[in-house]
Amino acid sequence: MRREQFDLFKTLLERLAENSPFYKNKFSASGIRISDVKSPEDIKHLPFTTKEELRDAYPLGLQSVPDEKVVRIHSSSGTTGKPVIIPYTENDVKDWALLMARCFELAGVTPLDRVQITPGYGLWTAGIGFQAGAEKIGAMAVPMGPGNTDKQLQMMVDLKSTVFVATSSYALVLAEEVAKRGIHSRIHLKKGVIGSERWGEKMRNRIKSELGVEIYDIYGLTEIYGPGISIDCDCHSGLHYWDDYLYFEIIDPITCEPVKEGEYGELVITTLRKEGAPLLRYRTRDLTRIIPGQCPCGSPYPRHDIIIGRTDDMVKVKGVNIYPGQIDELLRDIEGASSEYQVLIQHVNGKDEMMLRVEKELDTNEAHLREKIVDQFKKKVGIHIGAEVVGIGELPRSEKKSKRILDYRYQ
Repeated sequence: MRREQFDLFKTLLERLAENSPFYKNKFSASGIRISDVKSPEDIKHLPFTTKEELRDAYPLGLQSVPDEKVVRIHSSSGTTGKPVIIPYTENDVKDWALLMARCFELAGVTPLDRVQITPGYGLWTAGIGFQAGAEKIGAMAVPMGPGNTDKQLQMMVDLKSTVFVATSSYALVLAEEVAKRGIHSRIHLKKGVIGSERWGEKMRNRIKSELGVEIYDIYGLTEIYGPGISIDCDCHSGLHYWDDYLYFEIIDPITCEPVKEGEYGELVITTLRKEGAPLLRYRTRDLTRIIPGQCPCGSPYPRHDIIIGRTDDMVKVKGVNIYPGQIDELLRDIEGASSEYQVLIQHVNGKDEMMLRVEKELDTNEAHLREKIVDQFKKKVGIHIGAEVVGIGELPRSEKKSKRILDYRYQ
């Protein structure tokens, strides 16, 4: 941890102790005195902040500034419980635009580009965050929002959009539609900025080849700012994060202890400059690692690896922990298997059964591919499953995030 970061961290603790009822209560309950934090080594003794606590603070229990300082709120979807509402000050909004602009600049986006933004607007952070970043660097923002693929493609062709922003699921929908309609020669896309969900190498390559674009993986979450807290560069050797605004830790999700340098674990984030709803040691549930050393691109900002999954994505089948990232990796190495899959889990006659449905590439032998999937899953994951092979496009597509695992055991 750099001295500048630690100074920001100490200032954050003082602000929390003075202005945040939420953290005043946390510090009091845990017996923490911020004066005891004298070095970076002491940070591990501070309490974590969890998603459950943020939900319990609904609606504005996280607010750390007077009402007149709040200029906007954003919210998580609330699909798995109460939504989390995050208030933003004027400085928070400006800082977020700056971080988004850094992301676009690292991806090589310039004022000459036309950026078509397909994620949602409103309470969700995505659309408005990308628009603010595009406008800050002087690019033309095309604020389409989600869905209406016919209109998306029309505007893409007519406005000659050069950059598009999307979830990986919707990027695949657009790529497939461009191929299906034979309009590749009429689009002018050069880059795609893709985020919001974890995705595998095969899916990345399909989008790149169908659209003829360079793909950049962007990361973010509503609780922190939104998208834009990290992005990969032209070297594609990890995502650069802005350590002058954010402090990253990687912990073992079970023991909560720091992992060794370069090891995978759960990402924990502290917001060093945020005013409206600063967060201390927030457990993101996202699984990644810090990549040691400097990137070949020369950027001074440190890197984390791609998100390989989430602690709450894990399912246990026949006593074995399974993450979607494992399935991505397995299918990546199986010739003839496409990027799209779906997992069905049921409890039948007293035991778990798992079916992996996979789309096949053209001219692939169905029976051989099914046999290969079952064999490789047994070897690499350790359990016997069923496999079903279907044609390209037969599995559901999504304009938002794809639901990969359907677990019917507890319904």
